[in-house]
Amino acid sequence: MTVYWAEYAWLPDGLAAAVTIEVRGGTIQSVRAGTERTGTVLPGLTIPGFANAHSHAFHRALRGRTQHDQGTFWTWRERMYAVAAQLNPDSYYRLARAVYAEMVLAGYTSVGEFHYLHHAPGGTPYADANAMSAALAAAADDAGIRLTLLDTCYLAGGFGVELGEHQLRFSDGTAEKWAERAAAFTPKPDLVRTGVAAHSVRAVPAEELSVVAAAADGKPVHVHLSEQPAENADCLAAQGRTPSALLSDAGLLGPQTVAVHATHLTGADIGLLADSGTRACFCPTTERDLGDGIGPARALADAGVGLCLGTDSHAVIDAFEEWRALELDERLASRARGRFTPAELYRAATDHASIGWPEVGRIAQDAAADLVTIDLDSIRTAGTAPAAALFAATASDVRAVLVAGRPVVSDHRHLRVEHPEIVLREEIEALCRP
Repeated sequence: MTVYWAEYAWLPDGLAAAVTIEVRGGTIQSVRAGTERTGTVLPGLTIPGFANAHSHAFHRALRGRTQHDQGTFWTWRERMYAVAAQLNPDSYYRLARAVYAEMVLAGYTSVGEFHYLHHAPGGTPYADANAMSAALAAAADDAGIRLTLLDTCYLAGGFGVELGEHQLRFSDGTAEKWAERAAAFTPKPDLVRTGVAAHSVRAVPAEELSVVAAAADGKPVHVHLSEQPAENADCLAAQGRTPSALLSDAGLLGPQTVAVHATHLTGADIGLLADSGTRACFCPTTERDLGDGIGPARALADAGVGLCLGTDSHAVIDAFEEWRALELDERLASRARGRFTPAELYRAATDHASIGWPEVGRIAQDAAADLVTIDLDSIRTAGTAPAAALFAATASDVRAVLVAGRPVVSDHRHLRVEHPEIVLREEIEALCRP
């Protein structure tokens, strides 16, 4: 048994002081507030680990490299394809290991990897058809983060459009072949689970969407939804329905489904998500970086749609920034303050169930022992009320991280990956070499 004493902790019913947390193995055995100091002291605010519900690990190589001209989402996508073309299982492992280390340093204890970089350039399978999946699983294991590998079906370059040259390595040819390959991947690390994804209604033909729904078989299923107005217009022109209606008709909406972005929705779309129990994953730092727009977060929540958060393209990796943006973007759109309560923001930021880890995300008896301690004495957080510290803190204020009862970050330092910033620089410079 390991005993921790938190100066402050965010518990299921709110903020508490002087909290003793007893941990055995990877599970919390007991939680008591108002206790005498004992065991390992956690000075500051201790919260459940953040959940990163949507990640493309290789997009991290684009940070700070797509800002030199105005461009659009679509020109950014061309730069992304160029980076993807350079990766192989070994280089992807090295890059992802450092990216996942950056996530843990920022307070994330789980990540949903929306994975469609399956094959070699040109679409030729590797000798191990799931070599790229195995590379990501090994990277997450070494970095000490929980991973849900969301194997993604990607078959088309748009409605009635063939795959482009750079997209060939994303595709298995048919949904049936995709499902067969994805089902064959059995990760070895204890903290790796699997789910499935349809990239989008642009990339998976309507007649193939039901195959993805069947392949989920109770696991998480994710899909990019209505990120760009052009997707909605093209879907209406090709299918006579919105993307949400198309997914609903294919049986792809439901309690295990997460609609990523959900930026440009009609009222009827919101109703479809709510009635089916589908979640919506907002990625505010990426959505603003790409100029996607501000999604209807409050309207979705009011309709009963669960919200979660992701870093997507990793324009930044900072859970506090995503948390703040969910509220602050709503303030900009509505010109009103206090759009979400702190409890609602915590639920969105710690929704590990959205990626298949329902036991994670709360400091309570029998929950998984994922704890993140935030410095309340930094230049950013000094003087803040502990209950509102997440509005002031940044990733630099994460002092300690425990994942499944194991220390991964201590005194702001990653204990498993030495100098991840050096690894990132070396790998990204190699990928982006002219």
